Amino acid sequence: MKPFDSWIPFAIGSAFFAGLTALFGKIGVAGINSNLATFIRTVVILGVTATILSLRDEWRAPSTIEPRTWLFLVLSGIATGLSWLCYYRALQLGPVGKVAPIDKLSVAFAILLGVLFLGESLSWPVAIGGALIVAGSIVMIVF
Repeated sequence: MKPFDSWIPFAIGSAFFAGLTALFGKIGVAGINSNLATFIRTVVILGVTATILSLRDEWRAPSTIEPRTWLFLVLSGIATGLSWLCYYRALQLGPVGKVAPIDKLSVAFAILLGVLFLGESLSWPVAIGGALIVAGSIVMIVF
C-alpha cells in the first residue's frame, strides 16, 4: 500500500460517514418504528445516488449489465437491507457506544469471507488487525 492510494480517501470517508450514520440513526429512530426508519433512509440513499449518477452522466441501460453482476448486486442489496434493518433495531434498543462496535465486527467477517470465498490471502498484519478489531469490540461491549 502506497501512502496515497486512490482508495484511501474513500475508505476514510466511508468510516467517517458510517460514524455519522450511527449518531444520526440513533437520534432518528427515537419515536419511530425502526423498519420505517430504514425505509426512509433507503429512499434518501436512492435519491442521493440517482442525483450523483445524473450529475456525472453515469446511467446505463439495465440490459447492458451482465446477469452475474445483477445477481451479486441483488444479493448485496438484500444483505445490506437486512444489515440496516438489524442495525436500526439495535440502535433503537441499545446504546450507540455498544451497537457500533458490534456492527464494526463486519470488518472481521469481511476479512474471513474474503479469504474463504474470494481466495484472498491472509497476511499477518490483516490477521492481527482483524483480531484486534474483534478484541476491541469485545472490550467495548463487555466493559
